[in-house]
Amino acid sequence: MTAIEPVPSAPQVAIENLVAGNVGGSEPLGAIPGRARSERFLRLLAYFLLTAVALLYFVPFLWTVSTSLKTLPETAYFSLIPHDWTVQAYKDVWTKYDFARYIENSAGLSVAITLITLVVSGMGGYAFARLRFPGREILFFGVLATLMVPDQLRLVPVYQMLVKGHLIDTYTGYVLVKLGLATSLFLMRQYFLTIPKDLEEAAKLDGAGYFKTFWRVMLPLAGPALAAVAILEFQGAWNDFFWASLVLQSPAHYTVQFGLAQFVFQYHTEWPKLMAASVIAIAPVVAVYVVFQRYFVAGVASAGVKG
Repeated sequence: MTAIEPVPSAPQVAIENLVAGNVGGSEPLGAIPGRARSERFLRLLAYFLLTAVALLYFVPFLWTVSTSLKTLPETAYFSLIPHDWTVQAYKDVWTKYDFARYIENSAGLSVAITLITLVVSGMGGYAFARLRFPGREILFFGVLATLMVPDQLRLVPVYQMLVKGHLIDTYTGYVLVKLGLATSLFLMRQYFLTIPKDLEEAAKLDGAGYFKTFWRVMLPLAGPALAAVAILEFQGAWNDFFWASLVLQSPAHYTVQFGLAQFVFQYHTEWPKLMAASVIAIAPVVAVYVVFQRYFVAGVASAGVKG
């Protein structure tokens, strides 16, 4: 007699189909259906448009680098690829002009402004976020209201105060003018609000005061916000031209942005040298952003979570 083989049940068939894959031209049972063609097309179209916009914004930077490698007659024609490659413009920037001095001035001022802003905005943000005192909200909104006052509107009173204090053409006067703490204070205050209060209460139980709690517990946890503030302040101080041209008047005190204006003369512009100097001036800001980009995004995102 022939043995009767057992008929497999429906669950067993489903499992075998999942293991075997597509049997007999049909999709395996339980398989996840693929994306619709329209959805894939829209996704590809979005990637294409985003790439095109990114390339559009990248063209000016590419043109800047290309022009810095050209000769002066060749800059009269628009071409991204130089015909005669030369780095003479970079050599002239460092040898014939005092551009190294401008770099040194901008680096020192930018680092000083950034460090002072981190300390002051950190303490101010912690005070507005955690401490309770009369008029706290009114004072905080008063600080934010300064964001609506442009630099051109406060030019005359600030300049008069600098003149009376004998701070014109001094690094101290320039640093005091650039300590605009409203944006940095807001970012730090919003980030401190996202930190759980349990950590602060645990520090108080251990006998830590306000300053020790801020310095040992809260400030180390605010790394992303500090990175965001550092990038914004360093970039703002490095790229500043308005106050640098008003406060720093002697050539020995010129910053990078004010030094770039020296390549624009009355009757012509040294385009290769100007572009070479611009590439050199952009490099530190790009380096700072690349290093702290991850923390910058995290800090800005976390600052808007709670208010």
